[in-house]
Amino acid sequence: MYRETIKVLDCTIRDGGLINNHHFTDEFVRAVYKALSLAGIDYMEMGYRSSRQVAPPADYGAWKYCDDEKIREIIDGIESDVKLSIMVDAHRVIEQEFAPVDQSPIDMIRVATYVKDIDKAISLVDKCHDLGYETTVNVMAISAENEHDLIEALDQLAKTPTGTVYVVDSYGYFFSEQIEYIVKLYQDHLPGKRIGMHCHNNQQLAFANTIEGIRHDSNLVDGSLYGIGRGAGNCCLELLIGFLKNPKFCIEPILKVIQDYMIPMSKDLEWGYMIPYAVTGFMNQHPRSAIAMRKTDGKDKYLEFYSQILDLLD
Repeated sequence: MYRETIKVLDCTIRDGGLINNHHFTDEFVRAVYKALSLAGIDYMEMGYRSSRQVAPPADYGAWKYCDDEKIREIIDGIESDVKLSIMVDAHRVIEQEFAPVDQSPIDMIRVATYVKDIDKAISLVDKCHDLGYETTVNVMAISAENEHDLIEALDQLAKTPTGTVYVVDSYGYFFSEQIEYIVKLYQDHLPGKRIGMHCHNNQQLAFANTIEGIRHDSNLVDGSLYGIGRGAGNCCLELLIGFLKNPKFCIEPILKVIQDYMIPMSKDLEWGYMIPYAVTGFMNQHPRSAIAMRKTDGKDKYLEFYSQILDLLD
């Protein structure tokens, strides 16, 4: 499956941080950065650039904010060709500041948005592009969107300077046929744009759906170490590297950081396929209800949870 145009982004720290309010240690973040550098991964997403008014610092770790100086502390002294990205929620922008790209360790800003907030996303893309950053727009929860509204949003994005627009299966709802349809829809309405792929693993299809996106010329694909991410998590980076036959990738550093950090971490943090996430996946629902259920004494009462979701949909 070697295709030189395919680039890989690791979202371990950003998406994984949704589990623990971004309280990863500097040691762990540095170890991930070093491993990705040795492995030849193209991009590493360090976390969010969030407003401290929206996300109080008393509740969150450093990777909720991704200050330039903090990032410099992590990468100092490590030789690397990995480009760094951060994510910004278009619907939560208040006072985020961005230095010009030549004054920042960040290379790319990923703008996360819902269709209803597309105008805010476009404004943020224009701002970041003018500062010299690569940009992507990650259109979230598209499985729950009306296709007419989605097309209208894509047509607006086609006129922007962003280089990449992402298919984001936020609820882990899609099957391969739907991935093919959506990718082709994006291509039709986004001429000249690169299509990205970010899949969640509610139905154990994140890897398969990422492959399907690649088959139809999605050329920026996301993964995370050991699939870490909120709820059911993401496409496993190690599977993705094993699938892509690009000779520049080296899987050994990936396996080492999983062995040394991810496996011990998984004893304290919960992520990955579980029946409650499967239920929200095939019912096309946000996983927040399953996440909340897993924190209760009845966390393994799967039939009861399924019945509750059915009642909500009636």
